[in-house]
Amino acid sequence: MDILEGRRCVLPALQARQRKIQLVLLKQNAAPTRIAEIVELAKSHNVPVKFAPQSEIDALTQGRSHGGIAAICHPKEPLAGKALIELIEKTDEPAFLLLIEGTEDAQNLGYTLRTAEAMGVHAVLLKKHVWNFDSAALSRSSSGAFERLPMVQIEHIERELLPLKKLGIRFYGCIANAKRTLYDVNLTEPALLAIGGERRGLSGAFRQHCDRFVRIPMPQHSATSLSLSQAACVVMAEGMRQRFSLQMQLEMEPPANT
Repeated sequence: MDILEGRRCVLPALQARQRKIQLVLLKQNAAPTRIAEIVELAKSHNVPVKFAPQSEIDALTQGRSHGGIAAICHPKEPLAGKALIELIEKTDEPAFLLLIEGTEDAQNLGYTLRTAEAMGVHAVLLKKHVWNFDSAALSRSSSGAFERLPMVQIEHIERELLPLKKLGIRFYGCIANAKRTLYDVNLTEPALLAIGGERRGLSGAFRQHCDRFVRIPMPQHSATSLSLSQAACVVMAEGMRQRFSLQMQLEMEPPANT
């Protein structure tokens, strides 16, 4: 079972309904305005609520930043590949996906998920071995983005990723020695941005399916590499910038004469 700590984790988990919550604990004599939404959601989802002394919540949680709010819940289950395709087909926007092939730090992954949600990413895909993390810590470091974002576990590239190409999604592999920069490709179209692990980069198995390889341009004498969270922030921000710019252009175009 996972222990979610604080309003920024518990409230998104209740809103997203992507995991089963066994019990919500609230500090006795908590300010009604602070917990009203949590209590209302819990009741609407038939989740038990217990008002407990702070010592009980302290003993259950790892830190002291829970603010008198915690929840006991089942781990969040990954989204199945078929469900991802259904999600993509329902969205009104060109698909915007992020694939992470490797990370060894739940905190950095959490930062990446927080950015992914802010940049409009529709789903985050993780290789199977990356899925082995402390999801409570991930929820905390992502400020609840982990609870809201569709998360997909990838085990077989050919079986689970190649069907995405049939939907017109282009695969962009981010590697340091690519000829093209991130700014030379069109990310307003359906796109999957792939970030490799900090030690090994993108795997050969995935590289052979990439439509383009791109790199983040950096000055000659700058740092030789970026962390996963930093690189992911840069590439996702460029994707969002291009899409926002295109949207603004379309809104400013005069209506066609009829």
